[in-house]
Amino acid sequence: MSIGGTKLQLVTGQMKKSVPVCRLLSGRRIIVPLLVLGLILAGIKKTPIFNTNTKPVMVYVDPHHRERVHSFVRNVLARECRPSFTRRKMEQMYINSVPVAEPFLQKNSNLAEQIFEYSPPFGFRNLQHKLKKVLDLIPISLPENTRGHECRRCVVVGNGGILRGLEIGPLLDQFNVIIRLNSGPVRDFSRDVGNRTTIRMSYPEGSPKIWEDVDPQLHFVAVIYKSVDFNWLYAMVSRTTISLWDKLFFWQKVPNSIPVDPSKFLILNPEIIRETALNLQYPIPKPRYWGWDQNIPTLGVSAVNLATYLCDEVSLAGFGYNLSQKETPLHYYDNLPMSAMLKQHMHNVDQETVFLQRLVANGSILDLTGGVHCSFCSK
Repeated sequence: MSIGGTKLQLVTGQMKKSVPVCRLLSGRRIIVPLLVLGLILAGIKKTPIFNTNTKPVMVYVDPHHRERVHSFVRNVLARECRPSFTRRKMEQMYINSVPVAEPFLQKNSNLAEQIFEYSPPFGFRNLQHKLKKVLDLIPISLPENTRGHECRRCVVVGNGGILRGLEIGPLLDQFNVIIRLNSGPVRDFSRDVGNRTTIRMSYPEGSPKIWEDVDPQLHFVAVIYKSVDFNWLYAMVSRTTISLWDKLFFWQKVPNSIPVDPSKFLILNPEIIRETALNLQYPIPKPRYWGWDQNIPTLGVSAVNLATYLCDEVSLAGFGYNLSQKETPLHYYDNLPMSAMLKQHMHNVDQETVFLQRLVANGSILDLTGGVHCSFCSK
C-alpha cells in the first residue's frame, strides 16, 4: 500500500516491519483534508468568473457615441494640466483620511508600525521577515514617469467590456502614466486599450500567464493579499521555482515567471488599500473560516487611489458594472457575461460604484468611457 509516496508493508507473509495503527490513522487525517482541499481548489479554478482565456468579442458601438468619447478624451488631453489637483480634492472630501507617505515599499522605506498592525491586504502583520527577504532582492527604483515636478496625467485602464469597440487606444497611449490591472491584454486589443503600460498592478492569481507588455519603462506592482503571495513574489524576482506546497494555497493557477528586471518590481504599500477601504467607509475586515466579508476594495478602486499619489490628474477608462444588463460582456477580451460579477462575494461593487460616481460627479477624477458616470452622454 502506498500513502503519500511512501510504501507501507501492512500484511505480508513475512512482514519486515509493523506499522502502528495510530500512525496510519494520523497520516490519513493529514492526507484526506489535503485531497479535499485540492479538489475544492480545482473546482474553483474552473468556475467561469476566473476563466482568463481571451476570445475576441464582437460588440456594436454607436458611431456617434464613439465620436463623443473621442472628443471628450481629446479635450482632456488638450487642456492645461492642473498640479496636485486630484490628490487635493480627495483630501478635501475625506478629511479624516491620513495621506500615505510612500505608495511603494522599498528597502530604504521608513516602515510605519501600523503597517504591521493588520493582516494582508491591509498590512503585513507577522510578515516582517518575508517582506525584508523580498525587498532585499529589489534595487531601489521608481517609474520614470512618476519622478520630477512635471504635471502628470494618469489613466487607470480597467478591464471592462465597455472598452470594446470604442477605439480609444491611441488616445490612452498619450497619457503620462498608464496603469493596467491584472492580466488585461494589450495584444490584439491595442485599438481599444492602447499598447503602452507604465504600471501593471496585480496579485499572483490575477497576473498574466502569457506576458504581452513590451514597454521598456513598465513596472510590475505586486499587491499582497495573503502570506503566500510573498513566496510567489520572491520566486518571481529571484527567477526561482514556486514550491508545489505553496501552489496549493492559490485559488487559481499562477504564472511561473514575470519577465521583467528585478529593478522593475515594486510592492504596493498596504496603507493604500487600507486608506481606500476607509474612504469607502468599510470596517476593518474580519477573516472568516472560508473567505472574507465584503470589505476588501477591488484592485481597480485601489489603483485609482494609488494614481492620486503618482499623478496630478486622474482619469478612468473601462470602469463600471452595469449589473442590470446581465448578458453584456464583463471584460473587453472575453465572452464572460456581466452576471458573473453576481457570483463573487469579496467585493461590495454597489458601494464602490457610488464612491466612484461621487468622485466623477464632483470633478475629482474623469471617466473617459462613461461607465461609472457619463458627463458627455446625450441626455
